[in-house]
Amino acid sequence: MSNAKVLDGRRTAAELRAAIGVKVRDLQGECRRVPGLAVVLVGDDPASKVYVGQKEKACREAGIRSFLHHLPASTSTSTLTELLEDINKDPDVHGMLVQLPIPGHIDWTEAVRSIDVRKDVDGTHPLNLGRLVMGLDTVEPCTPRGVMYLLKKYGIDLSGKRAVVLGRSNIVGKPMAQLLLAADATVTVCHSKSIDIETMTREADIIIAAIGRPEFLKASMVKPGCVVVDVGISRLDGGLVGDVDFQDVSRVASWITPVPGGVGPMTIAMLLQNTLERYLELECA
Repeated sequence: MSNAKVLDGRRTAAELRAAIGVKVRDLQGECRRVPGLAVVLVGDDPASKVYVGQKEKACREAGIRSFLHHLPASTSTSTLTELLEDINKDPDVHGMLVQLPIPGHIDWTEAVRSIDVRKDVDGTHPLNLGRLVMGLDTVEPCTPRGVMYLLKKYGIDLSGKRAVVLGRSNIVGKPMAQLLLAADATVTVCHSKSIDIETMTREADIIIAAIGRPEFLKASMVKPGCVVVDVGISRLDGGLVGDVDFQDVSRVASWITPVPGGVGPMTIAMLLQNTLERYLELECA
């Protein structure tokens, strides 16, 4: 039997996307161009194609122009960086990102450095990540920003709380930890080399699971009343699941995000929000 309340990312994201659409329509008469988002897809990863399609649909509904650049999996780092530099110069594009994952032979660090820091809507450019660490105004990565928005929406107080982040990626884990620190939480980051993760998760008031291991987090690893946010998503025989064993952990958590319908919709909503903010900076200042 489930005791946890659900942090409804689908409903929260829909409300935010609607508000963004209203703002975009209001701005069209004031600024020179319609907001534009460019997405670069390298290869034919099925999940990536689905995500890109969702982003294109969300853009259309919000009145944001979407530009898709689909490159073959054999694309070299230099070809990708050349495309990104061309997109930097396009005045109709205010935000841009490379859909992950990308083929292993591509130098991701070199590619992301090629993105104009002013158009970096996923906060992956080293300068934006550095500003995040320093606590300066910057573009916050979409998924961590979406998590923080959802927690605030449901009145989850983070100040002084013990937070455990499972995962240390540059896209989620590390920036997630920084945003939690900025909200005055006490943060522990666990990863594949961490020893005795269960001891740390049992002491947490808030757990953000972004470790990429299906149904890794069990009820035995969670103290009663903990808030659990599931960033992971994997496809098993029974369908889509996250990094959290939802049915098991729901018995002890106070709040929990579902998969699907939790963090995923928030990520797309924050992509639109970041694009709107880049647009305002570039066009309407």
